[in-house]
Amino acid sequence: MADKKAEKNEEPKKGGKKKLIILIASALILLLGGGGAGYYFLIHKPKQEELKRQEEESKAGSLLKKVPEEADIGPMVEIKEFIVNIIGTDAPHYVKASLSLELDRMETVDEVNKRMPQIRDAILLLIGNKTFEELQDIQGKNQVKAELKSKINSFLKTGKVNNVYLTDFVVQ
Repeated sequence: MADKKAEKNEEPKKGGKKKLIILIASALILLLGGGGAGYYFLIHKPKQEELKRQEEESKAGSLLKKVPEEADIGPMVEIKEFIVNIIGTDAPHYVKASLSLELDRMETVDEVNKRMPQIRDAILLLIGNKTFEELQDIQGKNQVKAELKSKINSFLKTGKVNNVYLTDFVVQ
């Protein structure tokens, strides 16, 4: 009986030691896992975001450096604001617009200034024959720009219009 009591007293101590070791090991695993997660979210991840930001800035910087070299913008002539009645079925509508013409060379600027009444007349006639619905969307505006470019180029002799820019365009 004394042997049985001794065995019973030893078993709880061994089981207690095992539980203590498992508890300490679990606590260590949790601490290491928490430390690793903290490192990743607080230190490692911001470094990755910083690298991405630096890469984006360097790409943007290289694009900005390339733009002036590649951008070959010709001389500009501004066409003052004008108002044109347009075709409307239900109520009277009008367009209030300003344009800028990008020309191919400086010599063309003089001709455009001399022909400004002719150019304004072409613009008024072309836009005046459009409907309210045609001028509401981007496709219609792009079509007007292409038609204006073509029409103005048809009577220029010393150069041509490269682009037409709508600097102000209100349809009402």
